[in-house]
Amino acid sequence: MKKIYLVAALTSAILVAASCSDNLDIKQHGTLNYDTYYQTDEQYLSADAAMYSTYAGLEYNLMLCRNMLTDDFIAGGAQRGDNFDLENMNEFSFDAEESYIQSIFSTYYTVIYKANVILGHVPADGDATAQLVRAEAKVFRAWCYFDLISQFGNPPIVDHELAPSEYNVPNGSTEELWALVEKDLTEAIESGSLVSKTSINDNTTWRVTKEFAEAILGKAYLWQNKYKEAAAEFDKVINSQLYRLAQDTDYAYGDLHRIPNKHNVESIFESNRVYDSNNSYGNFTLFYLMINWRTDHMSGVSGTEVMDTGWGFQCPTKDLYDAFVKDEGVNGYRLNQTMKTYDQLKAMGINVTSNIISYGYFMWKTRPVKADRGYSSDFVYDANALWMRYAEVLLCAAEANFRAGDTGKALSQVNLIRKRAKLPDLKTLTLDDIKLEKRLELCAEGQRYADLVRYSAVDGKDDAYEALKDNGSVYPVMDASGNVTLKPCNKTLYGFKKGKSELLPYPATEIRLNSAIKQNPGY
Repeated sequence: MKKIYLVAALTSAILVAASCSDNLDIKQHGTLNYDTYYQTDEQYLSADAAMYSTYAGLEYNLMLCRNMLTDDFIAGGAQRGDNFDLENMNEFSFDAEESYIQSIFSTYYTVIYKANVILGHVPADGDATAQLVRAEAKVFRAWCYFDLISQFGNPPIVDHELAPSEYNVPNGSTEELWALVEKDLTEAIESGSLVSKTSINDNTTWRVTKEFAEAILGKAYLWQNKYKEAAAEFDKVINSQLYRLAQDTDYAYGDLHRIPNKHNVESIFESNRVYDSNNSYGNFTLFYLMINWRTDHMSGVSGTEVMDTGWGFQCPTKDLYDAFVKDEGVNGYRLNQTMKTYDQLKAMGINVTSNIISYGYFMWKTRPVKADRGYSSDFVYDANALWMRYAEVLLCAAEANFRAGDTGKALSQVNLIRKRAKLPDLKTLTLDDIKLEKRLELCAEGQRYADLVRYSAVDGKDDAYEALKDNGSVYPVMDASGNVTLKPCNKTLYGFKKGKSELLPYPATEIRLNSAIKQNPGY
């Protein structure tokens, strides 16, 4: 796994040269002169595209990491030890050397560095393209800092290109960090330079939009317990009437993540991957294949629509299935569009042929469909990284409104989600109702861990501890007959620990490079 250290991300390159004679002063090739490069729209957009591309590269590590840190999934595979890193993440036995965390942290700061380059060199008084690129850079920087704050706590603030004397940046304060996020997003929104969809059916907008920036600002307010401000931002997205929940007339709920449905009516923002028959490996993701079923231990998959390449590294838990059943029943529409039981797979002609790690439930809404890909290679699947959809905006709005005292508006927003799930309207609403709907609706979309930690801090009910304290005590082995046996993980350190597991550790490599960073408690 490629590791890009923070110092490298912040400085781009440190050029060390020694010369004994003027004759050795040779012009270096392959580097940019920032004083002369950012002169044209093409150059502005090139820097912008690099920022987009770098964030898109987060999907694999970030989504696996986020989903493993929950009670919704276990680290699967054919056997114990197939992926030690994912097991450690899922069981809270990781430390500051964890490679997934290192990669995520450094990539965030690479995006921040690229945003800072744009804001430092693309002219503030430039043409419309310059203004667009600058506004998008502010959105990306704020988005990265929102994630860094919610996952790491108080990361270093880097709001400009650093001089060598500035490389050792200490932790930022909570107030300064949130102020930067709010300032960047507010300025980008008010600039008038961000694009919006042209209509609710516009599926061509792949850029960050004004409405996406408003949604991120709403989340930033929600995370700070500024509920009225959060609700107001989410209302702007809702009232734009540029988004709606997809219905069966569009496609089934279980087809949300399929390639033909890129940039659909529900998509707020996704990282674009473009089909290119001349460069099949140039723009694809292994994420959907890694979380697909463990197909080499199964027969009959080739006779279905599902790709028969998969490693089974993200397996639904029985607790998640039971939560769906309690809310919807075993025949629930959303349940059956989200995951399948082994009996349902056998009805499709699929059988497990040898042991796999599984509770007997298999994800469906994230399945890779062979007919969707344009390539012959089994290792290429160019699905977009779907970062936010309208359902999340509605559920965040419902929570913000409920906590701000507008229960009626919150109830109507939750019922929109339930109506699409083919469930009856709720007559009354509790905070637990909102939490449950968000867990089920956004299952496998990387939201639950941050929510559990935030709920615990705000409500004082130990949501995270109660849900995650036993992660790593046992793992399920399913045999060819479909029998599931729980086996001990045999770890002395496992499960969520209060006072520690609320935050990820700052990577040890970063602390070795930057001694000014103070490590989070417990690591």
